Amino acid sequence: MINIDPLYLFDGLAPMIISIFLVLFWRLKRSLKWIALAYALLAYGGAIALKYAIQIPTINSVIGTFGSHSPELALYYGLQTSVLEVGGAYLVALYAVKKKNLGLADCASYGISLSFWENGILLGLFTFVSLLLDYLIIGSGGVLGGVVYDQLMKTSPALFYGPAQAWFLVILSVLERISSLLAHVAWGILTLLAATTRRRRYFYIALPMGMIDAMVPYSSMLGLAAFESLLFGICISFLIIAVFLETRVMWQGFEMNGE
Repeated sequence: MINIDPLYLFDGLAPMIISIFLVLFWRLKRSLKWIALAYALLAYGGAIALKYAIQIPTINSVIGTFGSHSPELALYYGLQTSVLEVGGAYLVALYAVKKKNLGLADCASYGISLSFWENGILLGLFTFVSLLLDYLIIGSGGVLGGVVYDQLMKTSPALFYGPAQAWFLVILSVLERISSLLAHVAWGILTLLAATTRRRRYFYIALPMGMIDAMVPYSSMLGLAAFESLLFGICISFLIIAVFLETRVMWQGFEMNGE
């Protein structure tokens, strides 16, 4: 019975370290408010809870009816992220601005905070702890170790690939987390920008960014390397758009007028 290659621990460890570093760096250099993390947790946590509430009773039916590579499944994923994550971030941003807890200077902080909860905690810390426990249990042997090994061989056989393959898969996995980080920062900037300026067009620009998850059903069709490279390029463009619009507003100023 072979064990998980320890390189796979970087699947969770790398995005966790990157996310924590970014939060601390922005805290020291740009005065990230701790309350931005709290509002981001409210937005992200609420969105994920609603996603689970929707997907647990429906995902098998959707895949069974339309297939695992269908446009319908793509819309199923994409619309949930757009409406729940981007829409939820906007609603929370409106509340935070109303309470005067966040302002225009906090746009990047809000985006970084959103990305922290997904990539630093949910898909960083939790993934790292889960893989570490599996590694230790299998390494200890015994009946429990055998059970965990058999289960992972059925569900995630790639975890037992050798170091040469593991490095490649880990790099692509970390690239995916960086792409997610960029996307969350982008729509965090834009949703708070929309809330502070009362210009809903920034929210309308952010809303389609959530459709990035519509690409998920096609990952195996494109090939993992091509998919992750394309995803990264798209998410970079999201961030460029968000930073450009934020910078333009900061330089030009704005009037607090509704639309």
